[in-house]
Amino acid sequence: MRRRDFLALAGLTLTGCAVDAPPPLPAGELSGGDFALGHRLALNDFPPPVATHEIPILIIGAGIAGLSAAWRLRRAGLLNQFHLLELETEPGGNSRCGENSISRYPLGAHYLPLPNLEARAVRALLSDSGVLKGNPQAEAPEYDERYLCHAPQERLYRLGAWQEGVIPHLGVSSAERKQQERFLARMESFRTAHDQQGRRAFALPAVFSSDAPEWAALDRLTMHDWMRQEGFDAPSLDWLVNYACRDDYGTDFRQVSAWAGIHYFSCRTGKGAQGASDTVLTAPEGNGWLVRSLLEQIGHPSASHETSPVLSAGSAVYALSQNAQECQVDVWQAARQQSVRYRAKHIIWAAPLHLLPRLARNLPAELAAAIAPVSYAPWLVANLSLSAPPASGAGAPLAWDNVLQKSPALGYVVATHQKIRRAPGPTVLTYYHALSEYDPATARTLLLNTTQTDWAATILADLSHAHRDIRTLVTRLDIFRHGHAMARPLPGFRDNERRHRLAKGWGRVRLAHADISGFSVFEEANYWGVRAAEEILTAHYGKHLQERLA
Repeated sequence: MRRRDFLALAGLTLTGCAVDAPPPLPAGELSGGDFALGHRLALNDFPPPVATHEIPILIIGAGIAGLSAAWRLRRAGLLNQFHLLELETEPGGNSRCGENSISRYPLGAHYLPLPNLEARAVRALLSDSGVLKGNPQAEAPEYDERYLCHAPQERLYRLGAWQEGVIPHLGVSSAERKQQERFLARMESFRTAHDQQGRRAFALPAVFSSDAPEWAALDRLTMHDWMRQEGFDAPSLDWLVNYACRDDYGTDFRQVSAWAGIHYFSCRTGKGAQGASDTVLTAPEGNGWLVRSLLEQIGHPSASHETSPVLSAGSAVYALSQNAQECQVDVWQAARQQSVRYRAKHIIWAAPLHLLPRLARNLPAELAAAIAPVSYAPWLVANLSLSAPPASGAGAPLAWDNVLQKSPALGYVVATHQKIRRAPGPTVLTYYHALSEYDPATARTLLLNTTQTDWAATILADLSHAHRDIRTLVTRLDIFRHGHAMARPLPGFRDNERRHRLAKGWGRVRLAHADISGFSVFEEANYWGVRAAEEILTAHYGKHLQERLA
């Protein structure tokens, strides 16, 4: 795509006139997934292995699912029985983070809501990390105050001013407010609904949700169409629901399954001893602190290493096969420019599902067919280093999460919000754009072909609507691209036969990725990783688990 075409799509004005030339665009890095290696995987152009390693359990993918599987195995006493392989140079998947002289900052997921009672493994992990105090299965446990998001938590820029919270109320008519209230009451009824077996209508992890026909039917239409059927058509409500779908699913509410759209608003019931139930757990690096905790608990060195006894980064799996006795995995080690082979009794596939049919030999046709419908939303994350926080503007003060209603993006979070300071200083704003205004293929083309300079111009033009001083404050602007950030829960993604086929796995290969749920949130990835580990523990290691976490 040409630069002029991109800027036109982004809504920037192209004129030949100049008025008070703004400061030059800030320098920065354009990074993200290893696109070149990903394309090479499609060609399968690798030399034969030069060495063979044997390990009882091989975990492919060191995002949250893979790290959670390793944590569960280590927790059960399997100290030297597993190894993780990660395509990227750093583990963590969508929860990776970065750091500069100002602060750590997220490169993806940036918060974890207080976990539901169903999310037993998440609560156990938080307990092991020392963030959850006391009984991890208490209804409202105590959490470490350092990780509870400080107030103010969120605000919305609307009609030239900032309001507290993200539900639009500035300039909203009484009729629209009544419709908002009716919508929220309806979501609350879904949140408390149970079927005849006592299962919640919308639970998290989603596997615990009811399959009763009245709720299953919601997966056959879009969230937009369901809202119209129910008489919800207020512009402010359309914006709110679309924002929610873009935020968690990277997809417009005109495409998202109504089941998934309602799930966003109705699934969370987590409580804490302190604060409101909508409080979230966060840190300057977003969910990077959870990655760091998982790595520490599985015995990975705290410093960054390409290879350790626990994890090998920069390792691309390009062939996988199995027989009755073992699995064979061929891996390209990018840093060493060589291939190696692993022989393992069990595989936990914790990488995105769409990669498996490309490299697995003799993959069952019905499993490939179950994977085929998974569609992925691309994301862009930008980290803006500022010499000082932007002017607060009219209305509510600077919050942790700051949303611009008329922006095509999702707004920004403030990395230094959790730091207690007597006076403001340099900060980092993490800006999120789900690119949901494009189809995924077009969005991936934009990510691949757009320069850091053009992204910087677009982002600063967007933020300038709320922060006129932004160009004078930004000292650096780094772009991180996620080509296949998350599965998109389109209508039909809850198909029972498909979900059961994915959960069944393939012989000695267990699938453990949030893709099985059809959408990417921490609780889903953690659940499938822990579940795969527990299946291996009980079936092949004779482990009598005192407490199942998945």
